[in-house]
Amino acid sequence: MKTRDTKSKIIFLSTFPPTQCGIATYTEDSINAINKVYGKSIACEICELTDKINPNTKSGYILNTKNRDEYKKVALEINKDDAVKLIHIQHEFGLFGGEYGNFLIDFLNASKKAITFTFHSVIPNPNEELRSFVKLLASYSDSFFVMTNQSKKILVEDYGINKENIVCVHHGTHIVEYENTSKAKQKFNFEDRIILSTFGLLGEGKNIETGLKALPKIVKQFPTVLYLILGKTHPNNIINNVDEYRNHLESIVDDLNLKNNVLFVNQYLEVKELLNYLKATDIYLFTSKDPNQAVSGTFSYAMSCSCPIVATKIPHTIEVLSPDTGILVDIQNSEQFANATIKLLSDSGLRESMALNAFEKTRKTSWENVAIKHMITYQKIIKEPIEVKFTYPAIKMDHQKNMTTSLRMIQFSKISEPDITSGYTLDDNARALISMCLHYQLKEDINDIYYINTYLNFIERCQQPEGNFINYVDEFNNVDPKNDTVNLEDSNARAIWALGMLISLKSILIPPSTLNKASKCIFKALDWTETVTSPRSIGFIIKGLFLYNSVEPTPRIIEIIDKLADRLSKNYNDHATKNWNWFENYLTYANSILSESMLYAYLATDRLLYKKIAIESFDFLLPKMFINGEFKVISNNGWHHKGSIPYQYGEQPIDVSYTIQTLDLFYKTFKDPFYKKSMKMAFNWFLGQNHLNQIMYDPITGGCYDGLEKENVNLNQGAESTICYLTARLLMENNIVSNSKIIKLESTKENLAYKSI
Repeated sequence: MKTRDTKSKIIFLSTFPPTQCGIATYTEDSINAINKVYGKSIACEICELTDKINPNTKSGYILNTKNRDEYKKVALEINKDDAVKLIHIQHEFGLFGGEYGNFLIDFLNASKKAITFTFHSVIPNPNEELRSFVKLLASYSDSFFVMTNQSKKILVEDYGINKENIVCVHHGTHIVEYENTSKAKQKFNFEDRIILSTFGLLGEGKNIETGLKALPKIVKQFPTVLYLILGKTHPNNIINNVDEYRNHLESIVDDLNLKNNVLFVNQYLEVKELLNYLKATDIYLFTSKDPNQAVSGTFSYAMSCSCPIVATKIPHTIEVLSPDTGILVDIQNSEQFANATIKLLSDSGLRESMALNAFEKTRKTSWENVAIKHMITYQKIIKEPIEVKFTYPAIKMDHQKNMTTSLRMIQFSKISEPDITSGYTLDDNARALISMCLHYQLKEDINDIYYINTYLNFIERCQQPEGNFINYVDEFNNVDPKNDTVNLEDSNARAIWALGMLISLKSILIPPSTLNKASKCIFKALDWTETVTSPRSIGFIIKGLFLYNSVEPTPRIIEIIDKLADRLSKNYNDHATKNWNWFENYLTYANSILSESMLYAYLATDRLLYKKIAIESFDFLLPKMFINGEFKVISNNGWHHKGSIPYQYGEQPIDVSYTIQTLDLFYKTFKDPFYKKSMKMAFNWFLGQNHLNQIMYDPITGGCYDGLEKENVNLNQGAESTICYLTARLLMENNIVSNSKIIKLESTKENLAYKSI
């Protein structure tokens, strides 16, 4: 299939839906993930493996696997497309014609494209013929993928393959919104039942009968148990329209008198419905009887949906299932299945803990993260360099709104569930006002006004008679005593920033009553702003007052900006040395606001000293965060002290967002493309360009994870991290929209000029 697209292409050689098999589903999910993460620069096409030609297929190429002549012919056809940079072969021995599928060699010999494989089956203790064939396959590529470390070990030890060429990328999983099981059961009217489940295309290898034989003992103690057997029978197991395996299972149900405790859902379920069933599951039973099964997508999906699991011992489950996520049992041992299931059903606390651990453990294997890890390897093996760009996720305000009550925004969440007991802060509601203002500025969605007023009302509620603000309010709207013991300058200053941001939007139909309330809050706080000494607090105040002054020029505002900037410049002069152009003897959090506020001060006062300090300090800061082509946040594990080796890890979204905001101002002021390029690089931190190569946002909720640690991501989606991500995302979108308007304007001018000739 030829296209006019200039994107680099990757061809997947695989089965593909509507073919119903695990590899077809795996390939579809892989392609969808690559398109989601990299669709801006990469196009994926299918070379479909089939012996049943479907005239309505959307695949770019078709390979009739039973016709040996087709292998060379299809490879030569793919060779003609210069846009194709790589062929990714999903390998299973039974997919290809010939002994061990050796017809594939004809394709490989004819292909001139870079090749990689995913080995879905890795057979231990091979005979010499199989060993030689797998080594021959491996000789066509410098890199190939497996999905477990055990598979990698087998390839190295049993097949003699170079371990440096083997990349382990675990089976992908779908990101789902975390919800407790009782809530998920409501979708199916299962509230009064204990749900056990298993799913997949049914066949003897699934060994469902072991689960059924364990059921009588379980039901004896827990009569409300319902065992869901989800999925159609594998098409290859239906002969002459007779489904012998399902008939066999149904006869076991009859013999054991389990009709009230077993439900067959004889459908090929769409992903969304399948995941909903799994989220409603109390315990997932994985009953496979193949001791050499390298990997199981069904097992992975169950873990990702926070299912506690009882599983037979196959290489995949032995490697992945730890005691804090489930229980391993012997193959075909129904007694062990029953005892393990009863143990978990008898301890709700253990099940809840396992569910949460399983959910957290599988976030790193989300399809988005799998796509990132694949692309890193692709770039190493493609013969000529290709440009790979991240595709920005859709802007979703869902989680911010979900975290907002009728009074204000909640501080913390447990995963994505708002934790009302954490109370509310001025900090978070000020940030929330900023992000909602940016969204309203971009979309002019009248529904945003409700949330803008909600956050503004809370800021007003926190303001004291003297003009300053409290920060902490508990879940019952009572003032928290810790307001008396914690320094509140930063939170107060962020309130000024948020109020200034709101007032700066007066030209886009903000209700006058809202603007008047914000203005009153700012003017009430002006006396307090002049007393502030904390550098970052000064920075936030200068930013807020500048935004206010941009639409309501006021001599007193300029005077305060100048006074505060002068205070910052003294800090700079006291601490800056030849190799340390900074305001303090350490870099901590929100560093860039100091340089940004000095630039705002210059724009407000025209004092060249402020411009000089802004540029010098920002030039000093940026190399501390942009290292070897990647953005790294200053660690909160000890900060970066002058003259010492900086700490590593402990990176939080707030500093990524602040840096992007500062880069945005510097770009708009000086038009240097370096700042714009750096903005994109910093934002890519959210998209997976970080030391773990994992996304930092939740594409389902629109929330953002709380932190990037050395070996894991903190999956809680609190107010601060979510708002900071959304603020950065909205700024990036505003830049895209602004550029589009400029391009459109220039195009219009060209057309008018052409018409006038």
